[in-house]
Amino acid sequence: MNELKKQIKSLLLVMLMLMVSVAMLTACGGGSEEQEDFSDIEQELASKEAATEKAPGIGIHHAEIEIQDYGTIKLELDGDEAPLTVQNFMDLANAGFYDGLTFHRIMDGFMIQGGDPEGTGMGGSDKTITGEFSNNGIENNISHEKGVISMARSQDPNSASSQFFITVADADFLDGDYAAFGHVTEGQEVADKIAADAKPTDDNGTIPAEAQPVITKITIVD
Repeated sequence: MNELKKQIKSLLLVMLMLMVSVAMLTACGGGSEEQEDFSDIEQELASKEAATEKAPGIGIHHAEIEIQDYGTIKLELDGDEAPLTVQNFMDLANAGFYDGLTFHRIMDGFMIQGGDPEGTGMGGSDKTITGEFSNNGIENNISHEKGVISMARSQDPNSASSQFFITVADADFLDGDYAAFGHVTEGQEVADKIAADAKPTDDNGTIPAEAQPVITKITIVD
């Protein structure tokens, strides 16, 4: 009888150990599945982050335009609304393209325009960019209020290159036809002063070469 009890006890112990082992294996299997799912989420987030980092101009950036004898205009560039335009502007600024160029077209009550290496309104960089505005099939929600920076162009909607303008008055009639890509955060009075001092030679705002305000440097802050 005692021997039978021992055998039964041993059998129960073995069964208990088997049950514990199965439970542990099940728990480990569930944990692995959860870990695998978590890893998938991490990979997806990493992929999205990498894609965002590679997207040209995406995000909010800041720039400073130093103008000889006038001061500095600080800007916030909106790469969420106009990423190609912002990236183009930042690339040119970082390359020193704008250093020493001028504001060649100025109209008080409207805008100051610069960034032309020829200083005539006919020049640009070595490339043009897609016009990021609604009448060119691209949504852009930045309205041309006073203090907005936008791209100048010819009649071709995809002809914008290096020339830009800063409004010194509301000009929402430009909305939908020009790629606005940021706004002044400090130094609007500098742009206003440049516009007030200007003595254009015609109704188009043409400024003689010797009187064109000089862009000392454009710096991309972040």
